[in-house]
Amino acid sequence: MSESLTVSAAGFVLAINIFVAGLFTAAFGTVAWRNRSAIGARWLAIAYSIGMANAALEFILPTMQDPALLNLTVFTVALSAFLVSVIGLARHYGTPVLWNALALLAIASVGLNAALMDQASSASFWRAMAYQLPYFAAHVLGALTVWRSHRRQPLDLTLLVFLLVSGLQFVAKPFLALSMGDPGTADYLHSLYGAYSQTLTAFLLIATGVLMLLIIVRDEMAAITLRSETDKLSGLWNRRGFENHTERALVLARKASLPSALVVADLDHFKHINDTLGHAWGDTVITAFARLLTDNAEPRMVVARQGGEEFAVLLPGANLATARLYAEGVRVAFSGIGPQLGISALSASFGVVQLLPHDDLSDTLRRADQALYEAKKSGRNRVIVADPMLVTSNPEQLTGS
Repeated sequence: MSESLTVSAAGFVLAINIFVAGLFTAAFGTVAWRNRSAIGARWLAIAYSIGMANAALEFILPTMQDPALLNLTVFTVALSAFLVSVIGLARHYGTPVLWNALALLAIASVGLNAALMDQASSASFWRAMAYQLPYFAAHVLGALTVWRSHRRQPLDLTLLVFLLVSGLQFVAKPFLALSMGDPGTADYLHSLYGAYSQTLTAFLLIATGVLMLLIIVRDEMAAITLRSETDKLSGLWNRRGFENHTERALVLARKASLPSALVVADLDHFKHINDTLGHAWGDTVITAFARLLTDNAEPRMVVARQGGEEFAVLLPGANLATARLYAEGVRVAFSGIGPQLGISALSASFGVVQLLPHDDLSDTLRRADQALYEAKKSGRNRVIVADPMLVTSNPEQLTGS
């Protein structure tokens, strides 16, 4: 490879790195701007903007007659970009930031390289290793951050692997420079080593950046979906969320040949509470009842507010007896919390049904509503269990307790 070709290769790839870093700065910055809660994206945008500055300084470095101080600056800026990326990953994944480890790595690395600054233009293998190892350590801290999040989805595991691989390439660079002949700072952009080094960095920069961006976009989309399926007042699933999560739970229960049951509930005389005490008190009653439903539920149950004062709970893997005990427990508990809320009497009515083999959700809800209607008609504050062998639109034919 000719000298002119190696100059254009290393310089061209370095320019690409600046451009790519700029794209990722814009991408993460846009995510952070559109969603103020995306703190991780904000830190990653800062990290990539620092990376742009580092790449720009590398263009200047070979032109310096005494590059030692600027070389230390380039090292510090690059290390800062990696450490800020680790903070961004921790913020996104919700894990504690390893502040002590980051600070120790920064201080020790900059101090060591400052002490070796007068050797910056030499061909010392160990000087090169002291320069590259902190970058490796920063990537290990990033991989550790992902691992500590306990997120094991394919994208997360792939990012973890790429962080480790990206870190290892910094360990390999001194050996690569040794085998090709360390060009030194002045001839870095004129060397074959510089071309290979920048190309490898570009590949891993793009790979890890794309992975981090995909993970953030994936999680932002999941958060949007969660908000669209969640009732803001009660914190339970809304009707849409209930339908989606119920379908998934029923598929799993039927694959395992397990029964499932459905409980629907309606707060008694809720309009009277709103009319006499005000909507703020009504909201308090709604949230209190929702809390009882979730406190008494097992993790596999799907608990939802269908709208107004109406609630539904799917119990996958449960029979009628289990569903009835659950409803009775909530009913009794709700009847007893009125004085705690400053309301003389509270009660709710419940309808309980067993899902039949070929039931769809609408059929089951219709039968549960019939049982609930019977509970209301029978005096409220009670649980009515529908006969699983009886499918009818006539509530008078439902058995109750």
